[in-house]
Formats: sequence, structure tokens, C-alpha cells
Amino acid sequence: MCGICGSVAFDGQPVDRDAVGRGCAALEHRGPDHTGTWFDEGSGGSELSVGLGATRLAILDPLPSGHQPMHSTDGRYHLAFNGEIYNYQEVRGELSSLGRAFSTNSDTEVVLAACAEWREKAVEKFNGMWALAFYDSERKCGFLSRDRFGIKPLFYAQVGRRLFFSSELRSLKLLGEFDRGIDRDSLVEHLAFGYITHPRTIYSGAKRLPPGHLLAFDASGVNEPRAYYDLATVDTAGGGNEYGQVCGEVRSRLRNAVVGRRISDVPIGAFLSGGLDSSIIVSHLAEATGKRVQTFAVGYEGHASYDERSFARSVAMRFGTEHRELVITERDAVSMIPRVLDHLGEPVGDSSIIPTALLSEFVSQHVTVALSGDGGDELFGGYWRYLGHEALATYRKIPSLMRRFFIEPVISSLGASQTSTLGNRARQFQKLLRAGGDISQDEISNHVAWSRILSPASAGIFADPGIVEAFDRVVAAKARAMTKNLSSGDPLNRILSFDLQHQLPADMLQKVDLASMMFSLEVRVPFLDPGVVSYVRGLPSGQKIDRGRRKQVLVDAYRGRLPDGVLDRSKKGFEVPIGEFLRGGQVAEMFRETVTRDAVESLGGLDFEGVTRLYEAHLTGRTDHSDVLFALLSLCWWAKEG
Repeated sequence: MCGICGSVAFDGQPVDRDAVGRGCAALEHRGPDHTGTWFDEGSGGSELSVGLGATRLAILDPLPSGHQPMHSTDGRYHLAFNGEIYNYQEVRGELSSLGRAFSTNSDTEVVLAACAEWREKAVEKFNGMWALAFYDSERKCGFLSRDRFGIKPLFYAQVGRRLFFSSELRSLKLLGEFDRGIDRDSLVEHLAFGYITHPRTIYSGAKRLPPGHLLAFDASGVNEPRAYYDLATVDTAGGGNEYGQVCGEVRSRLRNAVVGRRISDVPIGAFLSGGLDSSIIVSHLAEATGKRVQTFAVGYEGHASYDERSFARSVAMRFGTEHRELVITERDAVSMIPRVLDHLGEPVGDSSIIPTALLSEFVSQHVTVALSGDGGDELFGGYWRYLGHEALATYRKIPSLMRRFFIEPVISSLGASQTSTLGNRARQFQKLLRAGGDISQDEISNHVAWSRILSPASAGIFADPGIVEAFDRVVAAKARAMTKNLSSGDPLNRILSFDLQHQLPADMLQKVDLASMMFSLEVRVPFLDPGVVSYVRGLPSGQKIDRGRRKQVLVDAYRGRLPDGVLDRSKKGFEVPIGEFLRGGQVAEMFRETVTRDAVESLGGLDFEGVTRLYEAHLTGRTDHSDVLFALLSLCWWAKEG
């Protein structure tokens, strides 16, 4: 696991060596074990100049022979690689049969040889997570690539006859000048949804390479990004089997995914929240490991509604893990918020990045690699918003007059909260009402409306509140385009596939990468194994959500293998009580000092009075705007440095 960066000049002029060095230095937290750079100076107007940089977190074959950038023995091929390839031994065997020789046991050397042998087709053979830059100094061409599901990030900027790229935006800014103006759509998306999706970034002049894409270049310049993986064209093996066989196949594929992600020459463990997904990962890891697995859980002092340690303990006891717990206090959260916000290259609206960072710092003191359950909700239908479609169909059977004059006023008057069952239920039903009055609205449009963190009442933070609904329509159109080739006979599966390609890499995977790599911790995600994804995507949605029961096939597949308390519990997110912290104490003070009139108005398009009204409404405790308020805090904090 590493950080990579680089610069390509298409005008024959040399790249800025010092800039590449500075870009590497900004990535040292991603790879503290070694930093390296390499340069190929161009000569003449038609030749390329290339600079590659890499920082290394040594996981496989941690000897100096595995340092990067890595070069072929003849000096022709060059690679900067961030990630892990879990089937590298299989790919190595295929390359050996073609006459390729190897001098290390690292997956990086296999990636280099594969790219030299098969060029851009090489990435189609990899099962893993990666961002890479490959260059052929003889043919003067190369490409960037990002893994299928966007587990590892890769940012780039093209300015005239220059291309810059890096694992993080903070590093990209050091490689060269590009338009640092705020991308207006990204600003809206960040505040409306809490994240920014590919290909945009917060900067007008920088982009993120989409998951499953390549960016090729040669002496003539940079090509448009090209998809090498399309979820719609992947053969799906699911469906059509007897239900018991389906459950067995789900277990088998997840077991294989976990076993494949055990490869490591350094200590390995697992996050254990006490939820279904992380518990499944731990169960298979314990079965496949000859010694006790190290597991890690987090809880909150004085906030029992956020504390899931009892469920994590039951799983740890079931599988005999070496279990450790981190208890987070408000002081811990307060101290971590500025550290995280200073670390981000662009605003992040998901406040769960704070406990993720605290847990990552804790875990990194014991292991270098941790497995997590990310991706399970998007694959199997774990979020409440997936239930909304069935609930809305039932709701619309109620006479319209009763809905309009009795039910909706009552629901709208309830106090929304994330800290109590009743308050959270009110919050969910209020989201449902966003689509309740429009009978003609389709599932995609409803899903987009429910996915927003910004309610109609809080749209007043924009000078033009109508911009939110307009952006909803843009996102819905994107969803239809991304899923147009998927089977239209199962709308819920289309929605799950959209979230897998859209929200998951932009929110959850981006958050985990930033928080974990901040502390040099590699996180692996078995649920995003291509074999798991292809099979589960082909299952009918009725096996995933059955009569209001989410992740039904996953629950049934592990009945008797996991404690019933874990299987039958309601889902809870991995959250920090940010809403309560914002109502008083140091976090509230931090918000007031950061989200000032000058800061808000400098961003353009926002209304400070609307922001003030939103915060005051939150302070009453009658409603919960914590998600939007944290997004505002993150945005204004970034603006100070951006």
C-alpha cells in the first residue's frame, strides 16, 4: 500500500523534479517505509518528459527490492503502484509461462510485468484494489488506472501540455498550477448529499479518475478516460438456483474473498462493529487463520445509543478473537476533528470520518492491515432508503385527503433525531414525504430524494433553494444513464447498482481511505471482490429485501454461524454523536468560529441568514440538521486553506 504521484510534460521540456518531490512528501503518511522518485527527461518537441513518485507502506516482501517506482530489468518499463493484487500469484504463474522472470515476491513486480506484457488489458486480470501509473520509456506512452470499484483514489489535472496526478488532492496541488476555483456543481453536491462524485472534485481544474477506468497518454497528449470494467456487462451468476444453494454460494464466495485478502507479511486484523457485515468478515478470517484474529471495536462514553460494543463482544467470543475496544469521549472527537479537517484535500460531509480516524489510529498501533465490511449494504440492500420504495407504495394506498391533512402534518411536526428510535423513525418518514406527493415520480427520482442529507426545510442555506431540486434531477439522470443497460425488470437492483458505482466510492470508500491512510493503515474490503459482486448483483432483489427485512439472503446464509442477536438487530450506522456535540461545548464553538458570514459568503451561492436559521433550529433539539451542519463545517474549514 502506497501513495503515488507524478507529472507528464508533452512539450519536450523537463518536469519539475522539486514539485514531484514535494508531492511525494505530502503522501508520506500513506507510505512511511520508503519514498522514491524517477525521471525520464524529454528532448525535442515530440517527446515526453515523465516524473514518477511513490511512497511505500511495505505489506508484501518488505525488502528494498520492492521499493518504488519499480523498473523492469532492461530499464524500459516503469511503475508507481498503490494497492494490493490478491491474485498476483496466479497472474505471476501465467506470466512465468510466457517467459517472464521475477526477482522479488512482491505483487508490484507482477503488476509491472503484466502491464509490460498486456498493456492496458493487464488491469482486467487483477483482483484487488489499486491506483497505478505505468510508463513505457521506449514507446513514450503509458496509462493511469483505478480499480473496478474505486477503493483507491486517483486525482489528476490537465493544464495545457502538462498532466499531473496523485493519490490525494493535497499532493496534486503541489505538482503544478491548475484552476483552483470552486466547482459549483461539486459545492451543491457536497451540501446536498455529503460527498462529491467522480469525475468532479471541489476544484474546477482537477478531476478524479472514475472507478474501473484508464487514462492513457502518449507523445500526442492525453486521451479521454476509458472504462475497462462495466457493471452492466459483467456476467452474473446469481438467480435461478434453489434458495438454500444461493445461501451456500454467498457464503462460499465471501469466504474465498476473505481468504484471498489474508496475504500479508505484516500483522493483519479486522474492524468489528458488531454489525452483520464486519461479523461475517471476522467469522471467515477466524476460520482461515491458525492463530487468534485481532479485532477492534469502538464505543462512546456517555452515548449508549451509539455504542455497539456488546454485539462486537458476542462475535469476538464466538470466534475467540483477540479483541480490543476503543472508548471515544467528546474530548477525543474534539481533538480529532481539526486534525482530520486539516488532512482533507477537499471537504467531506460524512462525520463518521471522525470515529473512523480515531479507530484507525488505534488499530494502527497493533496491525498494519485491517479487513472491513464496506460494500455489504450496497450489495445486499442494507440502508433504510431501500425500504422506502415499498413503504411509499403502501403509503400511497391511504386516501390522499387523510395523507395531506392528517398524516403529513403530524409527521412533519415530529422532532427528528439520530439519537433515539422515535426521532430516527420520524427522520426517515420525513424523508419519505419528499416523494409522497408525486405519484408519477419514478424509483430513481425517489431514491435520489431520499439519499440527500439536505431536507427541503434546510435548502434555505442556498441563495436559490430551487438549485437542490434541480440538482436532484441531474443526479437522477446520471443514475438512469449509469444503469440503462441493466435489467429494467428489477428497479431495486438498478438502484443498488447505482449506489455501488456512485455513492460507495464517493462517500464510504473515500472516507475510509482518507482516515485509514492518515495513520498508515491499509484497509481491505472483501465484499467488493469481483466474484462476490457479480454473483450478488444477479440475485433478485426480493432475496435481498423481503417484506421489509433488509439483507435477507445474507442473514439466512449466516443463521447458526453468527449470534442471533447480531443477525436480528436493527442496522446502525458507524457514527459519532455530532448532532449533540454541535449543540454545545467545543464543537459548537468550533462551528461558530469557522462557519462565519465571511466564510459562507466567500463560497458564493450560499445565504448566511439561511445557515444561521438552520443552526438555530438544530440548537432547539426539535430537529436534527447535524449532517448538513458538519458538511458546512468541513466546507468552510477547507475554504480557509483551499
